[in-house]
Amino acid sequence: MTTPRGHYSVLFCVLALLAVTGCASLDPALIEDILGSAAASGSQAPLDEATVGKGLKEALRVGTRRAVERVSQPDGYLANEVIRIRLPNELEDMATALRTLGFSRQVENLEVAMNRAAERAAKEAVDVFVGAITSMTLGDVWGIFRGHDTAATEYFKQRTTATLSRRFQPIIEDKMNQVGLYREYERLAGVYNTLPFVRRPAVDLDSYLTDKALDGLFKELAKEERKIREDPIARTTELLRKVFGSR
Repeated sequence: MTTPRGHYSVLFCVLALLAVTGCASLDPALIEDILGSAAASGSQAPLDEATVGKGLKEALRVGTRRAVERVSQPDGYLANEVIRIRLPNELEDMATALRTLGFSRQVENLEVAMNRAAERAAKEAVDVFVGAITSMTLGDVWGIFRGHDTAATEYFKQRTTATLSRRFQPIIEDKMNQVGLYREYERLAGVYNTLPFVRRPAVDLDSYLTDKALDGLFKELAKEERKIREDPIARTTELLRKVFGSR
């Protein structure tokens, strides 16, 4: 039995959507819209590159939004051992000494506050990612589609890191002020400075936290991108299983 060219075009579009999105599962409504559009046009002619590119961009919007929602929820950073933000290495000696002196709870509070600030700032990423996706060319789209298992994540790193840093840092500073992190840090550093033969550590908490927040966000995007590229069938709906079965 001969399979119409339109069928292969629709299938290719769906496969492309799955290959580049950074989410664990693709929105079934998005796929049905694409399939419906093809059916409405008669499904005889193959979809053109512009149509496929539009679908790919929409898939990326859905995927990045879901990834951001995960890390920006309460405990999105704090409860994730892979991206949880630890105290800077420069503070390790101070933290160890303070715990010995009975300040373990206060040291832990510093770390919790840092992660809460990152979770709040992460919400800013949605608009920045959407802006990057909107400006993508067809060349960018196909480069991601044909690229390695984190090609989309690398694209976002290159195009959005500077903007995200500018938007994250003031939010992180504000949150750290709200929870009294700076005040608590200064108090603990003052206690540490009373010890003999020690020097107050030099660390830029704002820049450190901004960098770590972005690093964690991109790790989550990369993880989801690898999942969908390596094992898409494991996260599909019944509709997608049928589509892959006819490949």
